[in-house]
Amino acid sequence: MSVTNGASKTFFAANESFLSALPAPWAKIAGSSGPLGAFADAQAYMIDAAQRSLLFWDTLCRRGNEVSEAAARTAPSVLSFDSELVLDGHSLPRPVNYSLLRIKPPAGVTLDPAKRPFIVFDPRAGHGPGIGGMKKASEIGAALQAGHPCYFVGFTTRPVPGQTVEDVCRAEAEFVRTVSSLHPQAPSLPALIGNCQAGWQIMMTAAIEPDLPGPILIAGSPLSYWAGRRGKAPLRYLGGLLGGTWLTALSGDLGGGIFDGISLIGNFESMNPANTFFRKAYNVFDHIDTEAERYLEFEKWWGNPVLLNAEEMQWIADNLFIGNRLSSGELLTTDGVHIDLRNIRSPIVVFCSWGDDITPPPQALGWLLDMYEHERDIVANGQTIIYSIHDNIGHLGIFVSGKIALKEHGEFASCMDMIDLMPPGLYEAVIEDVGKNTANPDLITGNYLFRLEVRTLDHIRALGHNSPEDELQFATVARVSEINNGLYRSYAQPLVQAAITPEIAEKIRQNNPQRLRYAAFSDKNPMSQLLAPLVEEAKQNRKPVDDGNPFRQMEHAAAEQIENSLKAYGLMLDIWKEAIFRSVYSSPTLQAAVGMLGSNTVPHRRLGRSVMREAAVAKLQLELRDKLSVGGPVDALLRAVNYIHRAERVVDDRAFTSLAEYQAELDDAHRLNFSQFKQALRTQALINGWNQEAALETLPDLLPDSFEERQKLLKAVRRVANVVGKLSPRTAERLATIEAIFLAKPEVKTKEAV
Repeated sequence: MSVTNGASKTFFAANESFLSALPAPWAKIAGSSGPLGAFADAQAYMIDAAQRSLLFWDTLCRRGNEVSEAAARTAPSVLSFDSELVLDGHSLPRPVNYSLLRIKPPAGVTLDPAKRPFIVFDPRAGHGPGIGGMKKASEIGAALQAGHPCYFVGFTTRPVPGQTVEDVCRAEAEFVRTVSSLHPQAPSLPALIGNCQAGWQIMMTAAIEPDLPGPILIAGSPLSYWAGRRGKAPLRYLGGLLGGTWLTALSGDLGGGIFDGISLIGNFESMNPANTFFRKAYNVFDHIDTEAERYLEFEKWWGNPVLLNAEEMQWIADNLFIGNRLSSGELLTTDGVHIDLRNIRSPIVVFCSWGDDITPPPQALGWLLDMYEHERDIVANGQTIIYSIHDNIGHLGIFVSGKIALKEHGEFASCMDMIDLMPPGLYEAVIEDVGKNTANPDLITGNYLFRLEVRTLDHIRALGHNSPEDELQFATVARVSEINNGLYRSYAQPLVQAAITPEIAEKIRQNNPQRLRYAAFSDKNPMSQLLAPLVEEAKQNRKPVDDGNPFRQMEHAAAEQIENSLKAYGLMLDIWKEAIFRSVYSSPTLQAAVGMLGSNTVPHRRLGRSVMREAAVAKLQLELRDKLSVGGPVDALLRAVNYIHRAERVVDDRAFTSLAEYQAELDDAHRLNFSQFKQALRTQALINGWNQEAALETLPDLLPDSFEERQKLLKAVRRVANVVGKLSPRTAERLATIEAIFLAKPEVKTKEAV
């Protein structure tokens, strides 16, 4: 050890003292331009590069050690908030490896018990739990900063034997029910946040038990697995290129009934070879003095895969990734209940990004086109659906990025009551900076202006959707997958299962190349002990060079060239994947061979008409007719405000803040609680949408008899209407119509039916 340590000191001392040992004239020349100047730059760069190499090795060894330590724990969470266990899923009648935790607010954060609680559900898609609260600036952090009590649903490394996806959905429903019972003083139901895989899972939960949750925010969650643009979303072709899900079944059998989540991580990494094989590591090497800790923090999550039951993963692959049966309403619970996303009564917020190549916007929003013919059907079904599309953030950034947490998730959290109050329809959330010219900034909740704009299904179609020929190709993949699965289970599976013992399965998992790379760079490698003195010496005598060093610039140029080459390789690979997929599965011969040609050549993905739903819509219209003249001043205010805002089909949080202030000014006899206010707002919005002419004709029936009270009410209407500043001509015209109704001489009311 002492010999090695002495050698390292000699190495660094020799390089550092080289220039200082030169005679003064030569040293002066070496410090300027010319051959000796270049030689000096080379010497300085060599020292810096050697030190960075040693520190990079040390960083990888620390990563390997941390991964090894985490693997020894039952639940290696990266959650950065203190928490306490509320309900362990192992204790449920249908046990699962999930748990409900209460997040303890950090110092300086005060929670408001009168606010709705938030529950953050982490994805179990290969990685361990904690990503939703990995940083202080996170989804959990945003909810806490807004004063909401917050809960977290995580999981252990190993599943409960026999647990299914439905079992997890039932457990999540129990978690929501438990949180609701712990907050009886909250004015509304808990808000749910589901990331990636957890998003479609809580959507299934809400479809099975629609009365449990409050607003649902799903971030980067695929619900329409076949959807996408040509030339984009290469992951959707993977199932077809592998011949279906028989390899999923084989992986589960080789794992002794356990599917290794590291295989999913490998799929994610294969999508971006430039980042996986070079950029991520080089960024640490290039900025070793500043990036090491951030890199290690992320790798604690990325490098700790969890396990799934083989049956769980097979169900997901067959029914979602390949079968795409969620948006078509084909899934059934064990007791025969259809999992229909149209059953969800809570507002749904979909957050996605064009920079996400795992869940692009068409996969996050395409389910709407499967379920609805027209946006009127969304309104008739009573659903409120809001979406927000980021321009460039990647898949992980949607729920990891601090900037996204401070802006988008911060606004979603602070405006969740507004979202919950929105009448049925399809909206896009637009988040803008508050500027000097923003009117009434004191009415804005949070740091940004949160605006909702009415959208149509044509806006969703414009994001990209499949042609009938595309649908037929993916349907052919599903049929091929069924055939290959049947062949594997009939002829190969019995042999594989007989050959694999639990010990062999564990050895296969431990020798997975994805795991070995962590073990190779850790204290398990004898080289780490030999290099330890050199690493310490580099830390003590760090001599970085600036970016002006020509050899540093050459390094950056070479790195850029390598990265661009890998990007080109990745792009070429994606093009080949799509070309091979379409050439194989567009073949009429293959389609005919698997029974996809005939009377049902083009599969119909859209859900069919429901007589019961149509009857419910007709019943609702009759109820709205009966409610035209039913209500009081608050109902009149809401009908008038909704009528005015329909001119621009836009509403922002200033209007809702103004409405809340009006509510606060009412006496106890007239003030509505949150649930009553929500119902009144939705009713008046539906009346305006159903028959606007009748809504205006009967508006006087809701007004107070006193002209003075009408003036007070009109003042509140004007206040809400003018929060945006200068009104557009259309909005001003509608406000004038309302003013004429409110200021008209009250007529004597009769008992005649309207």
